[in-house]
Amino acid sequence: MVFAAISAAQAGRVLWVREAWQEELVNPVGLADFFDPACMLVAQTRNQTETLAVAEEALKDGAVPFVILEITRPLDLREGRRLQLAAKAGNTTGLCLIPEGMGSNAAETRWHCTPVFDPDDSTLMRWEIIKNKSGTLKAWHVRWNAAARRLDVVSPAGE
Repeated sequence: MVFAAISAAQAGRVLWVREAWQEELVNPVGLADFFDPACMLVAQTRNQTETLAVAEEALKDGAVPFVILEITRPLDLREGRRLQLAAKAGNTTGLCLIPEGMGSNAAETRWHCTPVFDPDDSTLMRWEIIKNKSGTLKAWHVRWNAAARRLDVVSPAGE
């Protein structure tokens, strides 16, 4: 979720699409440290089929530069490819939040984000790119700088 919020901070306007039955809520005000909550629209759908349809149309339209969608079951190749083509057509960025272990073969990149224990800094994270169709695989330690609303790359201890 933090990866999505930080990524959205660079985009301006954001559409977040998720299934309404999920217990956890996305509260735009809770993301105020990352971007202006007035720039986020949350769409709640009945099921994953609707989530994919809303996300595809938003990506294709291009009116919103950043679309986040949460899925609850694995994407098949057709679904993933449709999202890719829609994002390309609308010149839009799409970020799919995939539960651990699901994956998607159609993804251009796949990231794994975990917190890093630091008794003096609760914002330290490790972002690792674990799939990249057009580049290398790498990991970074990052920290969100709330005052500057930007991401700082932090060298791990001993490097």
